[in-house]
Amino acid sequence: MNNNKNVMESNKLKGSNAIRHEFSMAMSAMYQSEVPLYGDLLDLVAEVNTEVLMQLPEIKEQLEHTGEIDRINMERHGAIRLGTAAELHMMRRLFAVMGMYPVGYYDLAPAGVPVHSTAFRAIDSQDLNQSPFRVFTSLLRLDLIADEALKQEAITALANRNIFTDNVVSLIERFEEQGSLTLEEGNQFVKEALETFRWHDKTPVSKKLYQRLLEQHGLIADVVGFKGPHINHLTPRTLDIDTVQQGMLAKGIPPKAIIEGPPKRDCPILLRQTSFKALEETVSFKNPEGDYEKGHHTARFGEIEQRGVALTPKGRELYDILLSQARNQLGVTPNADNASEYYQILENAFEAFPDDYRTLHDEGLAYFYYQAINDSPYPSSAGSELSLNSLEENYSDDSISKQAMTQLIEQRAVRLEPIVYEDFLPVSAAGIFQSNLHDDKQSIYEGNSNQNEFEKALGVHVYNELALYADQQAKSIHECLCRLKSSI
Repeated sequence: MNNNKNVMESNKLKGSNAIRHEFSMAMSAMYQSEVPLYGDLLDLVAEVNTEVLMQLPEIKEQLEHTGEIDRINMERHGAIRLGTAAELHMMRRLFAVMGMYPVGYYDLAPAGVPVHSTAFRAIDSQDLNQSPFRVFTSLLRLDLIADEALKQEAITALANRNIFTDNVVSLIERFEEQGSLTLEEGNQFVKEALETFRWHDKTPVSKKLYQRLLEQHGLIADVVGFKGPHINHLTPRTLDIDTVQQGMLAKGIPPKAIIEGPPKRDCPILLRQTSFKALEETVSFKNPEGDYEKGHHTARFGEIEQRGVALTPKGRELYDILLSQARNQLGVTPNADNASEYYQILENAFEAFPDDYRTLHDEGLAYFYYQAINDSPYPSSAGSELSLNSLEENYSDDSISKQAMTQLIEQRAVRLEPIVYEDFLPVSAAGIFQSNLHDDKQSIYEGNSNQNEFEKALGVHVYNELALYADQQAKSIHECLCRLKSSI
């Protein structure tokens, strides 16, 4: 009987959502052991989130309506940096086992960071609510290294490393053949995949080569100089990033000077990020004789994020204009010396961006869920211009949808809830990276954005994040109308 039970257990399938959740928890536990200050940060964020939910019931209600309430405390995103197209290709296959797909293309070179990136994440809102783990994944642009001799040494160093275990590659191949993993295989996958992201304090390069790479850019040294793409930060989600920023100081956690992204608002938009400063860690560099000599490296840190509503193309255009306006007015990179001045300039600039959800909706600046209100059935006798049947048939027509859904909102048959922004901002990402590499000089890289080359390395096209949000909104309209019809 026990043997039969064991066979049945071993044949059970483990879904991608469960694998992703367990991997994210294992990653968080590993990072806490490697960077204890990250554990202190998690405690602080949990305290702040609890306080916000107690003091602001409207925030709690909103998160309940959008299905996010249960994911807040487990929400994490991480970041890794890869060195070769082959590494990126296999990493894409690894993340696919966890139901994570490349969303968005980010070129950070114009902001002084020689990488281009994507974010691996789930793309279905229900899957995201089950496990919102994301990994911002960057590929080093070796073509931007001007020193040809150094470039060739970097290529050789990267060619000599293998960042994946043989076992995890076998499990990835099994997943691709079978379309799933068993319970036992899923557990083994989590264990094996974690090895790719683990910190190694012994480097495969000499101290001399590391210093030359460092002189080019701190990020180049971080990618080329190590055995693998150690996770360089993990990020919990807070509901009040300004309070966390102040709390870090009070708890002796050194924060970066500037909160990246938009200013503080009543209705948060997109993404705001801050971090504690990267640690200086002792590492051992391998010399030509095979011995090791001591040195130091700075790269790993803890980050915090506050997420707001996703913006439409029109909203993103306005955001980009206002952010550029603020930064151009400041005239220099925001830093500790000009933080107060920058915040004031930023707040003044963003007065042009509406700060209430209804206006954001009516002006087509943000994406929303449309939800039928249970105790307010559709008033079929209220003289509506369009019947529900007609609206449902034409809900993909934006002009019809907007007109009719606005009417339903005014009749209090439908409520709006913000669709949370699940992605990243290139200027913010570059700001976080630069502030944690102890790189005082602002690098300037000339070269065209190369999404085609990035996607060639991936082996697939990246998803357009704006199209995903538009689909979520359209789906919510359809579901809302079906619910209203059933209430008549």
